[in-house]
Amino acid sequence: MEKKAHYDSIMDRSKRIMWQDDCYVDLQSTACSVLSQAETEDLGWIQKHQDQLQRFITTSFLEGMLTHLRKVEVLSSAEETKIKGAGRLQDQVNMLTTIVTGKDTQGSDVLRGFIESSDSQVAQLIINHDSMVKEHKEVLLRRYEQYRDRDSVSCPKLNISSRTLLLVDGLSDLQQKEHDLMQVGVTRGRKRNHLRQLGLAKLLEPLTRVSLPPRVSLTVGVAGIGKTTWVRHFIRQWSQGVICTDVSFVFPFTFSELNSLEKLSAERLVKMAFPHLTDPNLILSSSCRTLLILDGLDEFRCTLNFSDAAPCNDPKKEVSIDDLVTNIIRGNLLPDVAVWVTSRPRVASLIPGGLVDRVTEIPGFSPNDIQLFLNHHYSERDFASKIWAHLESYKILMVMCYIPCICWIVADTLVYIMQSGTQESLPRTCTELYTHFCSMKAEVGEPRGREPVKVEQLHGSNRKLLGNLGRLAFYGLLKHKYTFSEQDLRAYGIDLLLTQCSLGAGVLVREESVIYTTYRFTHLTLQEFLAATFYHVSSKRAIFDLFSESTMSWPKIGFQNHFRSAFQHSQQAEDGHLDMFVRFLTGLLSSVALKPLAGLLALGKDDGNQKAWAAGFLQGLLVSGGAVVSLRAVNLAYCLQELQHTELLRSVEEDLQMGSLAGKLTRAHCVVLGYLLHVSPECSEQTNLTGSLNYTTVKCLLPQLLYCSHLRLENNHFKDDVMELLGSLLSAKDCHIQKISLAENDISNKGAKALSRALLVNRTLTSLNLRNNNIGSKGAKFLAEALKMNQVLVSVNFQNNAIEEEGAQALAEVLQCNRKLVSLNLQKNTIGAGGAKRIADALKTNRTLTKLILCSNQLGDKGTIALAEALTVNHTLLSLQLQSNSISNRGMTALTKALRLNRGLVSLNLRENSIGVEGAKNMAHALYENNSLQDLDLQWNFIKSSATKALAHALLSNATMQLLDLQENAIGNEGVIFLAEALQTNSSLRTLCLQGVSAGTSGAIAMAKALMTNQTLQTLDLRGNTVGMEGAKALANALKGNRSLKSLNLQENSLGMDGAIFIATALKGNHQLTYINLQGNGIGESGAKVISDAIRANAPGCVVDI
Repeated sequence: MEKKAHYDSIMDRSKRIMWQDDCYVDLQSTACSVLSQAETEDLGWIQKHQDQLQRFITTSFLEGMLTHLRKVEVLSSAEETKIKGAGRLQDQVNMLTTIVTGKDTQGSDVLRGFIESSDSQVAQLIINHDSMVKEHKEVLLRRYEQYRDRDSVSCPKLNISSRTLLLVDGLSDLQQKEHDLMQVGVTRGRKRNHLRQLGLAKLLEPLTRVSLPPRVSLTVGVAGIGKTTWVRHFIRQWSQGVICTDVSFVFPFTFSELNSLEKLSAERLVKMAFPHLTDPNLILSSSCRTLLILDGLDEFRCTLNFSDAAPCNDPKKEVSIDDLVTNIIRGNLLPDVAVWVTSRPRVASLIPGGLVDRVTEIPGFSPNDIQLFLNHHYSERDFASKIWAHLESYKILMVMCYIPCICWIVADTLVYIMQSGTQESLPRTCTELYTHFCSMKAEVGEPRGREPVKVEQLHGSNRKLLGNLGRLAFYGLLKHKYTFSEQDLRAYGIDLLLTQCSLGAGVLVREESVIYTTYRFTHLTLQEFLAATFYHVSSKRAIFDLFSESTMSWPKIGFQNHFRSAFQHSQQAEDGHLDMFVRFLTGLLSSVALKPLAGLLALGKDDGNQKAWAAGFLQGLLVSGGAVVSLRAVNLAYCLQELQHTELLRSVEEDLQMGSLAGKLTRAHCVVLGYLLHVSPECSEQTNLTGSLNYTTVKCLLPQLLYCSHLRLENNHFKDDVMELLGSLLSAKDCHIQKISLAENDISNKGAKALSRALLVNRTLTSLNLRNNNIGSKGAKFLAEALKMNQVLVSVNFQNNAIEEEGAQALAEVLQCNRKLVSLNLQKNTIGAGGAKRIADALKTNRTLTKLILCSNQLGDKGTIALAEALTVNHTLLSLQLQSNSISNRGMTALTKALRLNRGLVSLNLRENSIGVEGAKNMAHALYENNSLQDLDLQWNFIKSSATKALAHALLSNATMQLLDLQENAIGNEGVIFLAEALQTNSSLRTLCLQGVSAGTSGAIAMAKALMTNQTLQTLDLRGNTVGMEGAKALANALKGNRSLKSLNLQENSLGMDGAIFIATALKGNHQLTYINLQGNGIGESGAKVISDAIRANAPGCVVDI
């Protein structure tokens, strides 16, 4: 077998060597073989360390190496000169290794010996880099592998590997000043629409070919969004060599770890956290690409002070931990080390923007993500659909689910209640949700699906534990403290053993690291809820101010005083960090919310008076306050919702739905309206405030209007002063508005100027409607200048604004340079033939506009001819509307010539012009060659039967026309018969409008005959003709066999009772018709009932107007 294998290897061409080499090897002595092996090893050492040689050799080290190699005569003078002349340092190193490996083994031996005998950092890195990196990755992987199950949601589409960060241009005011839940509620979890996505693998890469990699990267996200999860995932991926392979070392730290440290150096910090690295300075002061991760800045006990921190640039010097972090971020310390900081947005804003090279944001779950999550984890017993239906009904809970951590809490709690077998209703408020959650966690050892543990059976220590946890949560919240040490827990009477019981482990998370062990609440909202339970219970017996931990404070006796005090502190908090706390505190006054915790809190009796008092107190706060509704004020409405005192909320919502808010918007109503803008389904897609506002109410609501996506402010009599306000709104960095309609107001050129200033900086608005204002040509010019720069707006409506030719000229200049505008409406602006010519010239080069409306502009034939000329070269315009423009056969002829060449126009509106037989015939000829036009509107012209005959003939071969409108053209029976004949062959037409065309019975009979064979026509409009009973009878027979017609309009056709009955009975066999109009046919009330009943019996899905 050995001989055969040897023979096979010889015969394998891929394994054979040249015969000369083969012979040479056979003739070599054993000594020579050993020498060859050593040579290969030396050459292999150089090749193995080639990458390290290139990365770490410095100019001075190379000089020393060349001097040594010249001294021992490995290199000649010429070779040294050649190496030094190779160009860049890396090229010189390449040349050196090429020359050395080309010599005998002596050169390689000398090079290797020089490096191995050197005690410099460069030599140590060349020799040990790979083994150090390998060991470091193994250590990190062992540390972070334990979190893999906790970090994964197991649903592939929701795992971090398939998600991206959002690249943001700094932090918005909302992020810097408001509570996390308020940020999510206000924006309804939606991300800004202009943000660029960035995969985690590209976190440290430059964005363009000419930009540099970021030194300081900042990633923000609200509490529970998954910042730490993203960090852990990054570390695991890097440790496995999947991402950022050019990074040699990653040093992750959490700020909760750093909280335990007082004074130390950067070098000692790395050594303490990563003891396997014997010489951290070797890494920190080298050219190794290193990443330092600082996770959870919001949990840091120190406030970073970038203006007063003592500068330090020595990694061996010991400084305070906050100065250490400040100097690292500033770049005084470890300037060549990349830094990645994660934080909640408000605290992140404390880092000066000039120090941060890249800001990214972690997006929350979208509604679709929430459904994916539920379907994946709760598919059994239809739980997923039940939970989703409940979230749809209670939008506050839906909004909270945009945060993945809370999504788990909500879903687990709802499933627990469903499985418990009790008849308890599902929670409707945040407070009810968290009382059920804590109750669930308190049931020690009880599996889900069994009856809840009775109050008397509850573990005795749970009540004490919950009270102590509440006290820890409350005083931690006041100090902005969200991580706690074991010492903190003991100080508040919490037995560490109890943190491992069901309740303790359910509400507290234990985090262990090499440096320290810390605890935090499962989520920030849980800390706020437990803080509220402590305050609720304590306020009924405390005689001193609970907001002061010491007893040295003013006496506050009675629940109501403490309740007032809580709201006073909340309203004064600039960062809104007590918003959720007071919501929960209010919600705990509801007996429904408190019920699940009855056995866990020392509540005493409640006669219900406190709830009524609190409702009155909150409504009093709604009335008072400044002229502008802030989010602090809106939080009061959230509190009323938690209290389930919703009369005012429902009243404003009903007025909003009915459009009857005018004159009712007091300050309290404005506050509630601000709340509804966050949570109302009606407001989430479109906020309709038509005819409801004035200057005062706009000013009052201004901060809340920022976060609407589609804002309708029509018919509010707005003048230019309001436009100044709305201009500031659209200029704001936080603006989320995508569509705004300001139609039917009193806006002049001054208001247009205010809008134009906003459009220069706005990055969200895609649609602007200014229909029926008075901006004039001057206002159009202001807006045109902004549109030349704006790269977001795609639709602008200037209808009826008297912009005239001068304004049209300004907008034509926009079309020549703007590459975003898709739709432009200039209807009724008296732009004349001159304005049309300017726009036509712009269309010759514009390749983005797809819809142009120029109705009622006195274009005449001259303007139309100019537009026709543009259509011969422009093939991107899809819709052109030229209604009411005094276009005669001359203009029509020019258009039809253009249509023979045009390959893009889909819809052409020429109604209410002066087009006669000649023009219509020319159109017919064009339809033989045109393959793009689908909708042609020629109603109210002067088209006769002879021209209709030409159009009908064109339809025999045209395969693209879908809508033909010939209403109010005197084509008579003859014209209808021609069209009917065409329908027997044509298979593209879907809609035919023949209202008022002087058609009678013979035309109707011909049309009926066509319907028996045509299977594509869906809408037939024969209003205002004289079809009569015989015509109705023919159409009825056709309907029995036709399966395509969905809408038939026979209004005012002298059908009489008999004709209408023919149609009604015909529907028995027809299953496609969904709408029929028989009005104005002399049927009478009794006849109408008979026919209506017959249609309902024969075709229940058909809507009948009779």
